[in-house]
Amino acid sequence: MIRSLYTGISGLRGFQTKLDVIGNNIANVNTVGYKKSRVMFQDVLSQNIQGATAPNEDTGRGGINPMQVGLGSQVGSIEMAFSAGSPMTTNLPTDLSIEGDAFFVVSAGADGPLYYTRAGNFTRDANGTLVNSQGLKLQAAGGGDITISREDYTSYSIGKDGKVIGVLPDGTLEEIATVGVMTFNNPGALKKVGNSLYEYTNNAGAVGGDPATPLDPTADEAKVNIISGQLEMSNVDLSEEFTEMIVAQRGFQANSRIITTSDSVLEELVNLKR
Repeated sequence: MIRSLYTGISGLRGFQTKLDVIGNNIANVNTVGYKKSRVMFQDVLSQNIQGATAPNEDTGRGGINPMQVGLGSQVGSIEMAFSAGSPMTTNLPTDLSIEGDAFFVVSAGADGPLYYTRAGNFTRDANGTLVNSQGLKLQAAGGGDITISREDYTSYSIGKDGKVIGVLPDGTLEEIATVGVMTFNNPGALKKVGNSLYEYTNNAGAVGGDPATPLDPTADEAKVNIISGQLEMSNVDLSEEFTEMIVAQRGFQANSRIITTSDSVLEELVNLKR
């Protein structure tokens, strides 16, 4: 009877975690570049009551399967889904989105760490450097900041190949830089650090082998398009999240009923002798 109590508790904990993840997905339904997460459950160790036996030719009896009692469930993994989000047109030249499986690379400074993001809402600071809302600088292919000086160029554009083209005062065109990207064999291994940023981990596996050197979008390791004037929105599907929330709620209620029923049986056992 005690086993059923702790089994119910394990279910409560698991579904509470699922509700936490769903709540975070719904809270970020309008977050630029957000990737939803999902919870995967697995069972825990089972208690063996009787082991398996093989068929016995001497007695003529067949084999017997083992008898086991499960001891509940646990969270096996919390995985990120890196499917593409819906595009939102803004017509701002510094708003960028990636068409394909890659990330923008941003830097916290010369000696600072590198981060990766799908949020392409960049702006120009006072020096003309492309930065995100936290002031992290967008990195060019091969490394280095992307600076579009207001004094040197009258206008600029960013092509699908990631090339930043500036227009000089005399009307001639000049290539300023190329927007750098990074691709990973296992993007699900990236670590969330907040502000729509990800940090590299050893299990992510940077394509090309060096996570600190941004790639050209047209390189064989990337092969993506950079879309200017467009942002990638969250890939959260509200109908899916609300359905999963109902499932988690009913699962939570069912496990609560296991605990209350086990408690009632224990109460009857205690009251057997009056």
